[in-house]
Amino acid sequence: MPRLTQAAIRATRADSKLLDMLLAQLTESLPPSTYEDPEQLVAAMQRLPVGLRAMASTYQLDVSMALDDLGWHFANWFDENYAEETSRGLKELGADEIAAVFDQAREILNKHLDEFDAALNDDVKDFVDWYPQSSMHRELKPLNERLWAILQTEHPGEEPGLFRYWVAYARKHPERVAP
Repeated sequence: MPRLTQAAIRATRADSKLLDMLLAQLTESLPPSTYEDPEQLVAAMQRLPVGLRAMASTYQLDVSMALDDLGWHFANWFDENYAEETSRGLKELGADEIAAVFDQAREILNKHLDEFDAALNDDVKDFVDWYPQSSMHRELKPLNERLWAILQTEHPGEEPGLFRYWVAYARKHPERVAP
């Protein structure tokens, strides 16, 4: 795998190859142990070039939306600083509509924070039982549906989900992604 440089970004024609390079760089920059502590993760992301930082901060949202929904994203990644990084990262990547949905979801989470926190703190089973029946879940439903619609890939060969924003950003701003 070529080292991620501005020249390598410019020379890579296939979007899938560029995405592989971006993911490899993120894996090297943020080893799995970094994800064990949200404070450590945010601090490590803040040392990355602004473009890679944006990609790192949006990766877990992409995974969450592929597997679950916004409520589960917050359950798995419940940290205000991390959520702020995600919002900032979406905006940096030019995913403004997704950022607006994400920020609306954060407002709903904050409105239900006491219930959410209680369900999470006791036992994961409590969250599993609480969330599908909760008013938070009902309020997030239209945002989840909107976000899933935005993230759908409509063009053959286009990278799925947030990855298409990553690739477009790297091509437009290689100097913000690699030294």
